Amino acid sequence: HQILAHQLMLQLNYIREKKDEAIERLAIKNFDAKAIIEQVLELDNDRKRTQNELDSLLNEANIIAKQVGDLFKQGKKAEADELKNKSIAVKESSNKLAEQLKSIEEQQHKLLVQVPNTPSFKVPKGKTPADNETVFQEGEIPKLHAGAKPHWELAEQYDLIDFELGVKLTGAGFPVYKGKVARLQRALINFFLDKATTAGYLEIQPPIMVNEASGYATGQLPDKEGQMYHATIDNLYLIPTAEVPITNIYRDVIVKTNQLPIKMCGYTPCFRREAGSYGKDVRGLNRLHQFDKVEIVQITHPEKSYQTLEDMREYVAGLLRDLELPFRILKLCGGDMSFASALTYDFETFSGAQEKWLEVSSVSNFETFQSNRLKLRFKDGDSKPQLAHTLNGSALALPRIVASLLENNQTPEGIKIPKALVPYTGFDLIN
Repeated sequence: HQILAHQLMLQLNYIREKKDEAIERLAIKNFDAKAIIEQVLELDNDRKRTQNELDSLLNEANIIAKQVGDLFKQGKKAEADELKNKSIAVKESSNKLAEQLKSIEEQQHKLLVQVPNTPSFKVPKGKTPADNETVFQEGEIPKLHAGAKPHWELAEQYDLIDFELGVKLTGAGFPVYKGKVARLQRALINFFLDKATTAGYLEIQPPIMVNEASGYATGQLPDKEGQMYHATIDNLYLIPTAEVPITNIYRDVIVKTNQLPIKMCGYTPCFRREAGSYGKDVRGLNRLHQFDKVEIVQITHPEKSYQTLEDMREYVAGLLRDLELPFRILKLCGGDMSFASALTYDFETFSGAQEKWLEVSSVSNFETFQSNRLKLRFKDGDSKPQLAHTLNGSALALPRIVASLLENNQTPEGIKIPKALVPYTGFDLIN
């Protein structure tokens, strides 16, 4: 209830003071906020009126209590008892008002949690991925030899990934990695973690299940409730990304300004229910229900968060350069952004055999959207606490990286391993 009230007040202040701006910015995400904001403000008037009535009754109850005490001291028991009866009636009325107030706040909360984060004005307008803006591209598109194969055929040829065995053990979207590609996965995880720790990120090994409060605080709930695996008996959720448990480390925490930025990274398996199961776009490793990923998270001062976003963008670009993969960076349009993001860059690598771009990372600034829900603040001395900004990014997600590495580096002799990974794999060719 404290988190609920805290979020209500901060969102309501913004909506009250800048109603038209909020509607305009949310329209960039193709979210028509006018009706819901009108409802929220109407409920807010009810909330304030009810709160005033309740405060008045509570004040009256305090006055009566003092009068009763004084009358008893004066030996006027009959008058004191009469006032006590009035006090009971006032208490019953105040209890009813308190219940009304709680109901109004819950109605407001149900509406407010449906409202996405307001996007940055830097976000391009658009409805679909076709409207995303390409802001950078680097590397040559690979020219493969005749007879080059997509990664699912390479996996079969070299006995690397068994998709059918995964179906037998669990279901579609849960592949079994074997031999050299299993080692390649482990090599990539260690390589990404070493890079992150060298860049000043503290490695965290978090739980891979979280409670409802954690899912709510980072914006997965209620927006992605149907997209997460839910262990219903214990009311725990399998994480869609390490962002959720790592960011929640700082839920209900006030940090000192000189502790910022806080940089954390972590490797976890990730779980997505919505992966899909039909068509070439979900073939092989293109879309999975379970996959491995190294995540980077930063908590920053609001004045520095957009420079931090650019720094994180350049960091992910450096990883793709190390892997010798051609890539491009997209600034996502409003219609393709996540519920919680204020600005997102997507990274895509070119998959040679499939002849298309595959998304391998998203790097996002959430501004105060998550920290508001988290009650994550910073302060110095006796100064008033302020909300920090949170950011995160995939650095990197493995399935499509593995797909691109297998496809782009295939030769008639075998699949070459990028030089940066050889110390981690212990081999330079899969054959």
